[in-house]
Amino acid sequence: MSSSGVVPTLKVLLIGASSVGKSSLLLRYTDDEFLSPEETTATIGVDYRIKGIEVGGKRFKLSIWDTAGQERFRTLTSSYYRGAQGVIIAYDVTQRDTFDALPTWFNELETFTTSDDVVKIIVGNKVDKEFSRVVTTQEGQAFADKMGCLFVECSAKKGVGVNGAFDELVNRIISTPSLWQKTAPGERRPGDRMPGGVPAAHAGDSSRGNISLTDPGGYNFYNLSQLQCDFFILRYGTHTHTCSLPSTRM
Repeated sequence: MSSSGVVPTLKVLLIGASSVGKSSLLLRYTDDEFLSPEETTATIGVDYRIKGIEVGGKRFKLSIWDTAGQERFRTLTSSYYRGAQGVIIAYDVTQRDTFDALPTWFNELETFTTSDDVVKIIVGNKVDKEFSRVVTTQEGQAFADKMGCLFVECSAKKGVGVNGAFDELVNRIISTPSLWQKTAPGERRPGDRMPGGVPAAHAGDSSRGNISLTDPGGYNFYNLSQLQCDFFILRYGTHTHTCSLPSTRM
């Protein structure tokens, strides 16, 4: 812990096409659990988890954001790129189109991230389905080399390589002090607060906040970031969904 008693917060994003297993990677890393496809639904909007870690005798808090892969929520999730220090770009080794879409995700990163030093790692998920593989390890590594980023293959289902992927990303972030150390008195780190002014510090070493936005009944959500509010509450039937939004108030 730092001399001020403040635990540095590192903001990590999970991006990639829908159904590549981003939420499964997150759940495996934070809770060492895996849900079958029948038990899961696609992330709508943004979900996040907090995980406390210790590296080299120093404590850190990971704020990990799992973003929706669906195109219709891209304008909502783009605001969450702000202040990210690390990004996991995931694809499914059994689905060629998710690998071919990687350049699009890198273009989005270039557009929305706020630091040139942000650490990126490409993760090929679902290697447990070896007989269904259509993207080779060599292809994944070659693309990562081309983009100048880290590369790992893993299986969220089997728990193989998941911790290694996060550990490699975090170690690279920590070895880049400009990403997380304060540069002036009173200056906050990029990951210290969520959009909308919600503090990222939560009690305990591992916690979860569900701010996923759903569209029951075929509701259409356009540019929600224009709303003059910090939280958007959708009530539909007996369900209430709360979504954190970037505030536009100065």
